Amino acid sequence: MSSRLGAARMISRLGVARTISRPDRVAAAVAVGLFALASLVGAVLTLTDRPVFATAAPLFAKWLPHAGPGTPLALLVAVLAVTRGPDLAARLPWRRLLGLSYLFTVMWTLSLALVDGWQRGIAGRLTTEHEYLHEVPGITDIPATLATFTTRILDFQPDSWTTHVSAHPPGALLVFVWLDRIGLGGGAWAGLLCILVAGLAAVAVPHTVRLLGTDDAARAVVPFVVLFPGAVWTGVSGDGLFMGVTATGIALLAHGAVRGRTVAAVAGGALLGFGCYLSYGLILMGPLALTVVLLSRRWRAAGWALAGALPVAAVFTAFGFDWFDGYHLLIERYYQGIATDRAYAYWVWADLACVVAAAGPVAAVVLRRAVRSVRRLGAALLPLAAMAAIVAADLSGYSKAEVERIWLPFSVWLLSGAALIPPADRRFWLVVQVTVALAVNHLLLTNW
Repeated sequence: MSSRLGAARMISRLGVARTISRPDRVAAAVAVGLFALASLVGAVLTLTDRPVFATAAPLFAKWLPHAGPGTPLALLVAVLAVTRGPDLAARLPWRRLLGLSYLFTVMWTLSLALVDGWQRGIAGRLTTEHEYLHEVPGITDIPATLATFTTRILDFQPDSWTTHVSAHPPGALLVFVWLDRIGLGGGAWAGLLCILVAGLAAVAVPHTVRLLGTDDAARAVVPFVVLFPGAVWTGVSGDGLFMGVTATGIALLAHGAVRGRTVAAVAGGALLGFGCYLSYGLILMGPLALTVVLLSRRWRAAGWALAGALPVAAVFTAFGFDWFDGYHLLIERYYQGIATDRAYAYWVWADLACVVAAAGPVAAVVLRRAVRSVRRLGAALLPLAAMAAIVAADLSGYSKAEVERIWLPFSVWLLSGAALIPPADRRFWLVVQVTVALAVNHLLLTNW
């Protein structure tokens, strides 16, 4: 009883609204219930010799309650962002606000990673035998690597690529090869790069909302993208880096479309095109890009973006990498591994439970309000487009499990509709988001 009273007092001191609309509470409860059901069913299936191959199902992690050097910093950042974030977001000059948003996002992500310690949380994450850095020392000729990349995708051959390299186009590997080439080799630099690039989403998402909607709507988004629960997986994973690259691409496309800046739209297209060479699944950023063009009503921006993306594809193709060939070989490789044993009937809905952990229960609230407010377009269409991408990826069956990490580039855009939440309720939902992130990071040891 005393703990409940203490929590109530803390909520009161934070200025959190005690009365949340019933439909919002129901939406969040359904989302949390979905996660709980996925956990229960996953455990039952495992106990009855039908394992789902995720130890802490639906999340790809293992139970390990722990704290670490990042714990005090994570708590400090969370308290500051919840208590001061909404007020600062409402009154700071826009550019200063974006700078502060980026800084706090990096601190939040870094602190969560450091809960697992420096070596286990950052420096060693990308150095395992399944990760990109495992292959970096063997890349001595980049053109030759691109020309022969697809020949090494399939498993059970002497020179088969490691898991993550085979599962992605060569752009992902090349990022870490280039980092090594400039003298920043090793897991620590690679981990920090992922964190720093992932943080760009905290600038890109609100800036896009401001361009396509209103200043107030964009300011409402800032605290939510700063405290994005998916930061548990952006620090440190390649998918966090992919999130930052593609979010920046969307923001540049929006900037070019709304402000009539051709160079920005071309640059946005180039980043989105490069995103497709970071991960095959990032072709599904298409619904978000199309939404930007639709809301801006600048149809020529689509042509500018295409003009930026095509040279990227042309370069990779000229050096011998066939994207479509790589994609089809990946599917074959996918079913050479654990995907064959992961039941579609479970993961087709349990994957959506993973989104609850990555985007937080507030995503369900945003989506509920977005469906009801679709005529307001700007605040509603971006999260709906992100959800459309997630549903398409889910139904494909090519992402069974681990989507709390894989779908980060889409999940972060679910928060772009935070302005749909009444101002009086936002601190409450920020507390919920923070609680999810801290609980996951301190109760589980995530694999990524």
